[in-house]
Amino acid sequence: MPALYLSHGAPPLADDALWPGQLAAWSAELPRPTAILMVSAHWEEAPLALGAVETRPLVYDFWGFPEHYYQVTYAAPGAPRLADSVRKLLSDAGTPVQDVPDRGLDHGAYVPLVEMYPDADIPVLQISLPTLDPERLMDVGRRLAPLRDEGVLIVGSGFFTHNLAALRQGGIPSWSAEFDAWGGAALAAGDVDALLDFTHRSPAGLLAHPRTEHFAPLFVTLGAADATGDLDTHRPVIDGFWMGLAKRSVQFG
Repeated sequence: MPALYLSHGAPPLADDALWPGQLAAWSAELPRPTAILMVSAHWEEAPLALGAVETRPLVYDFWGFPEHYYQVTYAAPGAPRLADSVRKLLSDAGTPVQDVPDRGLDHGAYVPLVEMYPDADIPVLQISLPTLDPERLMDVGRRLAPLRDEGVLIVGSGFFTHNLAALRQGGIPSWSAEFDAWGGAALAAGDVDALLDFTHRSPAGLLAHPRTEHFAPLFVTLGAADATGDLDTHRPVIDGFWMGLAKRSVQFG
């Protein structure tokens, strides 16, 4: 299976004129996964945690939106067999793993999945970000890479630029456009060293990501691609901007 990094937007993604169709077209091009492993910007917990092992209510981890966004459901099957595989792969590598049995999918996971797999008939497991350190996250991705051979779709879900000041400024801020262009070029060149050091090497890196949790899932995806020699298969699938933020989304493999 390919490994993906996508920009998941926010609950209003469902009402966008373009984005839902882009995600649906993307998933239609992919082989059908046996299961989906989601790494969302919206769950940071250490040691690395497993959530939604069994079907659980969604986590509506946002505030101040119209009520209908809190009525969205996505009752995908849990993925206990995938959870067992993740535990083994990471534990064998010395990475501690914990279960958080009551945690369901957060909006970084279910918002894009509603558009990509609306039937909610594929098992989904979510793991936490145990750190924001890019190199450690790449190592997590490398450890999880064998799951791709079992038909598991590994998805890092964040936002290619994420500074909510853009929502107040209007238009496309220069820092968002500059970072997006830099990041797209670095991905195309396979320049992992530059991406790992993005806060120093990129233009306006700390403006594009005042906090780096929305870029962090990319490194799990990069690790899953690097372990199988797929970094040079980088393919941009979605680009452009949503409310001033770069929605660049990419596929490896």
